[in-house]
Amino acid sequence: MRSNEDRAALIRAETVVAAPLLCPELRLHLVTDACDLWRATDADLEAMQLPAPYWAFAWAGGQALARHVLDNPKLVRGRRVLDFGSGGAIEGLAALKVGAHSVLAADIDPFADTAAQMNAQLNDVQIETTTDDLIGTVDPSWQVILAGDVTYDERMATEVRAWLHRLAARGATVLVADPGRGFLNTEGLHPLATYEAPADVDADGTHRISTTVYAVR
Repeated sequence: MRSNEDRAALIRAETVVAAPLLCPELRLHLVTDACDLWRATDADLEAMQLPAPYWAFAWAGGQALARHVLDNPKLVRGRRVLDFGSGGAIEGLAALKVGAHSVLAADIDPFADTAAQMNAQLNDVQIETTTDDLIGTVDPSWQVILAGDVTYDERMATEVRAWLHRLAARGATVLVADPGRGFLNTEGLHPLATYEAPADVDADGTHRISTTVYAVR
């Protein structure tokens, strides 16, 4: 198991500091086409002892949800926020930038945990992090739950959807963003806005995908 310091050193070496396309207000440690990690194979990652670096990309759902929060600060201002499946914590950072009381960034990948902390430093905010698997947990202190790009396969989509509906039923504001990956059952979800966000294969902003932000009812 790498130490937090080792993970931070690798993140600094393998990423660049850049602004996500939809959120120029933010700075993140990202993998771009200028980085060797952009072209890394599974064998390369294994040699580096590095899990797939999902935390190093600003995915469509995360960017859309972060943009929505930045444009609608009343959603999070003064409130305690959970950024679930946070990766590099783009949604949580957006919430802190517009006045959230606090943000807990939750991702089971220790590299994501470290990246979220480093990205918070880049943006001059303080963020809490955890690598606990929170699916099924109901914490009344969470007033807003942000979940971008967490419905990437059928099992995950089913488990997360049921859990998020339980949280919404207890009074939390729950926002989900999905770029139409095909696994999210949108019944009971209210579309709030749609953004043209960078597609997964995008390297320079030329490939976009319509990504919808939903409120869970």
